[in-house]
Amino acid sequence: MSNLWIIIIIIALAWLYDFFNGMNDAANAIATTISTRALSPLSAVLLAAVLNIIGALLTTEVAKTIGKGIVDPKIIGSNVVICALIGAIIWVAFCTFYGIPISITHSLIGGIMGAVIIAKGYSVLKLAGLKKVFYAMILSPIAGFIIGFIFMVVIIWISKDFAPNKANKFFRLCQIFSASAVALSHGANDAQNAMGIITMALVVGGFMKTFHVPLWVILGSAFFMGFGTFMGGWKVIRTLGQRVVKLEPVHGFSAETSSAFVILFNSFIGAPISTTHVISTAIMGVGATRKLSAVKWGVVLHIVLTWILTIPGAGVFSALSYFLIDLFRKI
Repeated sequence: MSNLWIIIIIIALAWLYDFFNGMNDAANAIATTISTRALSPLSAVLLAAVLNIIGALLTTEVAKTIGKGIVDPKIIGSNVVICALIGAIIWVAFCTFYGIPISITHSLIGGIMGAVIIAKGYSVLKLAGLKKVFYAMILSPIAGFIIGFIFMVVIIWISKDFAPNKANKFFRLCQIFSASAVALSHGANDAQNAMGIITMALVVGGFMKTFHVPLWVILGSAFFMGFGTFMGGWKVIRTLGQRVVKLEPVHGFSAETSSAFVILFNSFIGAPISTTHVISTAIMGVGATRKLSAVKWGVVLHIVLTWILTIPGAGVFSALSYFLIDLFRKI
């Protein structure tokens, strides 16, 4: 098979992965807005789709981490890239089908690691890049919880003299802007997963000598993630918007604003994080200002367990894919 056809297959797989990203992860960015009825589901997904595209144009730092920060693309083959995508897609599709909000970013990272390890061994992985990934993985949800809690406390103090009806009306309007900020930040971080893997494939296939993300890759990746958001993801919306903690407009505004700050900060330093992690813990932090029992910790535990399993789960599927493809080629 020619390099051109291999690249076409990789792009198709990357954008399929991006589509599931939209169904699972991008939906999280607008879950609280739908839960508090600040926007209708249709208006919210359209808003998210457009702002994800705009956000993808802000920076390519995360794409660089994904595409060349974990492993040097010049020392791996196209089959490694394909298997990394297959592993991530299988894991994401499984979790999306069951309405489990997971880290789409970490699914891809797990897919890359699984395929690279079985193909080349542990030694080719870049320790500095992996440290950035794992530090961000641990610290970003903690930051989401703390900033969400503090921001909500400040909002409560500022609005303590507001009449409840007026406060709800005001913060429901504010949520349109906070949801826009989350969708924008999501595009600046998560839309870059496919951008990074496609650019990696272009370098691996010899179509590019240096790693830089082409404009058509940016726009295509953002479009397919927005399309995935528009087409589905409603189970995940219900999980985050309703089952973790009952939200009022003020809580949704606080959770979204806090999340947008954390996600944008990480986007500009090139740290690939999960919108799911941050929005979930921000919701928990906001809910904890009322009382700890307001958070449904059973649902939280279920979500946390899937976070822990995501990198090894996607890694196992990608490694198995590489093994089977390699075995088939030898027959």
